Amino acid sequence: MSDVPAVKAALKSQAVETPSWAYGNSGTRFKVFAQPGVPRSPQEKLDDAAQVHTFTGVAPTVALHIPWDTVEDYGALAKYAEERGLKLGAINSNVFQDDDYKLGSVTHPDPAVRRKALDHLLECVDIMDATGSRDLKLWFSDGTNYPGQDDIAARQDRLAEALSAVYERLGEEQRMLLEYKFFEPAFYTTDVPDWGTAYAHCLKLGPKAQVCVDTGHHAPGTNIEFIVALLLREKKLGAFDFNSRFYADDDLMVGAADPFQLFRIMYEVVRGGGLSSGVAFMLDQCHNIEPKIPAIIRSVMNVQEATAKALLVDRDALAAAQRGGDVLGANAVLMDAYNTDVRPLLAEVREELGIDPDPMGAYRDSGWAERIVAERVGGQQAGWGA
Repeated sequence: MSDVPAVKAALKSQAVETPSWAYGNSGTRFKVFAQPGVPRSPQEKLDDAAQVHTFTGVAPTVALHIPWDTVEDYGALAKYAEERGLKLGAINSNVFQDDDYKLGSVTHPDPAVRRKALDHLLECVDIMDATGSRDLKLWFSDGTNYPGQDDIAARQDRLAEALSAVYERLGEEQRMLLEYKFFEPAFYTTDVPDWGTAYAHCLKLGPKAQVCVDTGHHAPGTNIEFIVALLLREKKLGAFDFNSRFYADDDLMVGAADPFQLFRIMYEVVRGGGLSSGVAFMLDQCHNIEPKIPAIIRSVMNVQEATAKALLVDRDALAAAQRGGDVLGANAVLMDAYNTDVRPLLAEVREELGIDPDPMGAYRDSGWAERIVAERVGGQQAGWGA
């Protein structure tokens, strides 16, 4: 049976990074629905993130997105975060919103556009230096829409050249996380469409380049836990972007669409040593119609619950069943852990951390939601591109 004190210790040490953009307005290509009280600045995003950490106890870092979170003094922003019990996490680049990037960024056929994109990526490393961030997260919308539009192999050469330049600029303790997405907005070829492409580039670059698995960036039916297990085995899993999908890259709350899949992923993380090997557990979600701070709190709790169940798997019993070829017995061990109600265990963990055992209720009763609606009047609310 699982060692409950060890399970509690693992849960207390877990950290889930929240994304600054999840606190701002977001939507689909059809409509963005504004909400009252949404932050108007990176500082107000950090104020909201501090509430999530206060009520969950395990969300101490916040990812930034450049230029959405551009400020004049990043050192001062890092200090602002520190004063609220937070640290600045991954720096996310943006080479997909300028008109120049219509045909690509670092893989664009025009060297002037490629240089512009590379300069932005290098600027993001400068920001990492100022904030003390460990991770640079790279996602490219680059690709083509039609056969013959561009040379597929040449685009890979251009991608490799840019990644190499960024890699050389990284500091000793900094990492590059290469994210992949199998389609959208490029519909014929995407330049980094899958984990294999990302892995191949990272393998060539070296140990500071690792793969980021966005749980929404896969075709229906993809066995994401297999990808996780393989990348952990190869020591190339750098981070997760947690979210849920029904159809494509829906960016819904993690665990909302398929909590059993999240459990299966977290079991492979536990089994592969990912809880203690530096893997970053980041949310990448957009809360288009639901209140943002409660949705992020719930998302953190969903990750905690899946992790707790994964930690409760009786691995000795599972290994014995596997060795004996007991197919149903092995499956039953996993299902026993998944069907365990871990909410009382997590309530105990929170009480031992000195926080309220009911994060959602505690936030609701805190008055923060009413306060920000009253105080954040005027100005421009943060959102995509704002």
